[in-house]
Amino acid sequence: MNYQANYEKWLSDPRLSDEGRNELKEIAGDEKAKEYRFGGELEFGTAGMRGIIGYGMNMMNVYTVMRATQGLAEFIKELGEDAVKSGVVISYDTRRKSEEFARAAAGVLAKNGVKAYLFDDVHPVPMLSYAVRYLRTVAGIMITASHNPKEYNGYKVYWADGAQVVAPRDKGIITEVNAVENFGQIQRMEKAEAVEKKLYNLIGEEVDEAFDRNVQAQLMNPEMIARMGDKLNIVYTPLHGSGNLPVRRNLAKAGFKNVFIVKEQELPDSSFSTVDYPNPEDTKVFTLARRLAAEVNADVLIGTDPDCDRMGAMVKDSEGNFVALTGNMVGALATDYILSQRKEQGRLPA
Repeated sequence: MNYQANYEKWLSDPRLSDEGRNELKEIAGDEKAKEYRFGGELEFGTAGMRGIIGYGMNMMNVYTVMRATQGLAEFIKELGEDAVKSGVVISYDTRRKSEEFARAAAGVLAKNGVKAYLFDDVHPVPMLSYAVRYLRTVAGIMITASHNPKEYNGYKVYWADGAQVVAPRDKGIITEVNAVENFGQIQRMEKAEAVEKKLYNLIGEEVDEAFDRNVQAQLMNPEMIARMGDKLNIVYTPLHGSGNLPVRRNLAKAGFKNVFIVKEQELPDSSFSTVDYPNPEDTKVFTLARRLAAEVNADVLIGTDPDCDRMGAMVKDSEGNFVALTGNMVGALATDYILSQRKEQGRLPA
């Protein structure tokens, strides 16, 4: 592809925002930057798309988000009127431009007649998955780049079962996205009109409360928490992400009394200024948590990534030193606990 021609086409397009035009003018003399941004397209794959935030065909921006959403809308329309009416849930995390991308996606869906349900604030992936099933929508969109560095954002598509799309639907959506060859094919409705036509709907506390009830229903032994919930010291860090409120809320509802939050990493921060990159599987992100753990004599450290679908944990060894649990270890411990508790309670299937 001729990156210079693509660059000039974007720069001269009257639909490009002033912010976008100014950003592209700044790289006018930087051939490497232009080639990176315009030498190819940001691909929409099985898991959606993920890229560095910025203007250009190979970047994460409002235009590539709208293109992906237009393709998704076309795929949904092909499924028939029931799918269109059921709508799509949209959530977003604390990354830069996440809310802007989410609102743009809602506008594209609305213009295509597909009802959009948008969370009124940052919400994690598990709550998106739950909302898709609770509201019985055909699909869900999550604006996130998971645990990638701060420069990135992304776009994931979920289906009616609450899971990310799989074959053959993924290929059908990818085909429709690739068919959107220019921005003239993209339709977007302004929020006021979409709200008036009931195609733009904010998700309120009802879904949050239903999600919490579902989480609490999974407790294996609430009586044990009632006895021991004030004896376990937990340090939790959301790493500036979307897990902050729902994780703390559900630990409190479960009965854990001593949950200490890493204040420096509590609030949303799209630059993730306290870590190199916000991956809770990297023990370096627990530096501040370990400092707090020493102050409060913590028993366990827990961290979640920006979209809160990934958890890391550290526990004390026999000498009192914190060691990281791998995903395999957590899986083995959880499985052993579930099976042993069900056996004790007479609920283990044959």
